[in-house]
Amino acid sequence: MRPFDHLTLMQFCWSTLSILGFSIRVNLKGWKIFLIALGGGLTWAFYLIFLYFSKSLLFSIFFSVFLVCTYSEVVARLSKIPVSVFVTCVIIPLVPGRNLYYAMQAYIAGNSAVASENLYKVLLISGTIALAIAVVSSVTNIIFRLKDRF
Repeated sequence: MRPFDHLTLMQFCWSTLSILGFSIRVNLKGWKIFLIALGGGLTWAFYLIFLYFSKSLLFSIFFSVFLVCTYSEVVARLSKIPVSVFVTCVIIPLVPGRNLYYAMQAYIAGNSAVASENLYKVLLISGTIALAIAVVSSVTNIIFRLKDRF
């Protein structure tokens, strides 16, 4: 799959619609749900583009979360909405639910090797997402402290 073909566009649209539905489900109101949905679609599109060019799962997850968290910081400050609302919703497409499900299924079946491998992937992906969020948040905090200082 190439990064700029109809399949990528289709996955972008489905990701956007799923985050739109999630935003409605968690009772967010107003026009901000469209900005959150756009962020969710961008998350998946950036992930696919970075994965195509780098062939590295963790690299693509880190940089897609980095870009979308930067988007969330900017949009949240412009619309005067807490950043945590945006970040929590837009990273959902990258949450490793499939690996967690397979890990639990393998533990129940008694296959510890497969379960450990899937749990290892879950921890790596979750740690990468958390690291990217922490980097963007820290850099933003430093920038605003320097801005207020001078």
